Amino acid sequence: MMAQPFDLSGWSRVRLERVERALERWVTADVPQGLDHGAPAELVEAMRYAVLDGGKRLRPLLVMAAFEAVAGPGDSSGAEAALREGSEAALRAACAVELIHAYSLVHDDMPCMDNDVLRRGKPTVHVQFGEASALLAGDALQALAFELLTPTDGTVDPVVQARLCALLARAAGSAGMAGGQAIDLASVGQRLSEHQLREMHQAKTGALLQGSVVMGAQCGKPDATALRALDAYGAAIGLAFQVVDDILDVTADSATLGKTAGKDADNDKPTYVSLMGLERSRAYAQQLLAEALAALDGSGLPDTQALRGLADMVVNRAS
Repeated sequence: MMAQPFDLSGWSRVRLERVERALERWVTADVPQGLDHGAPAELVEAMRYAVLDGGKRLRPLLVMAAFEAVAGPGDSSGAEAALREGSEAALRAACAVELIHAYSLVHDDMPCMDNDVLRRGKPTVHVQFGEASALLAGDALQALAFELLTPTDGTVDPVVQARLCALLARAAGSAGMAGGQAIDLASVGQRLSEHQLREMHQAKTGALLQGSVVMGAQCGKPDATALRALDAYGAAIGLAFQVVDDILDVTADSATLGKTAGKDADNDKPTYVSLMGLERSRAYAQQLLAEALAALDGSGLPDTQALRGLADMVVNRAS
């Protein structure tokens, strides 16, 4: 009997429900343990506006998929203690990477950066709440991400906490997302080589996607072969995501994208399409997809269907 095709939509729906419930619970004005007051309501409103009810949630899905590929599928009910702990760590890592992603979008959209007014189909945070509130909301989301990774209730091994914090900090910092954004801002109006463009996008966009995969894997305690393979997979789809973003910026409209289309060309930013042309960019995205799938083939992991489905979604998406 033929195996049923993998239902990525159904798989994603279950995981995203967990992530959404957790984000709803954790991005609040509740009083943290050890303090006598919570966060200002206006600040929390801006934080929740930036995070909840929007976005692809690709990074949390990558965390979950990598964890399940290493540790085994699914919900942890009835599983052994190690799987329960890994599942809790993976959920916290999934939410943490989404908070970092959300903070980066809040700051990137501000007038001092990309000066955009539309994000996820609604006004950007600085348009809705003002620049000062947007800046503080981004700062607070970044801090909350690391708070989520360091629970004090014994649910996550301190060694795993430290490993996850280090991975997320590197992916988001000067050698990762923030550094890539700095290169991007300095490159306006310049023509970069393919090597320079790849380095910029590997840092600006790819690092957090790659980090999401590795963080998920670390929650499941992978062997060296699997970890190398997942790292390579994450690098390939991280870059592929940006190549496709560049393609969509010139082929899709703002309503489809949920953000302002054509901004890169209007701002004279170097992109894969401006460097390679549309057809070569499409071919390169497919090449990166093949590299990602080949990495999974060499992982030694028995079930990588979710990771394969997500890679295909990244490259063949319409928004």
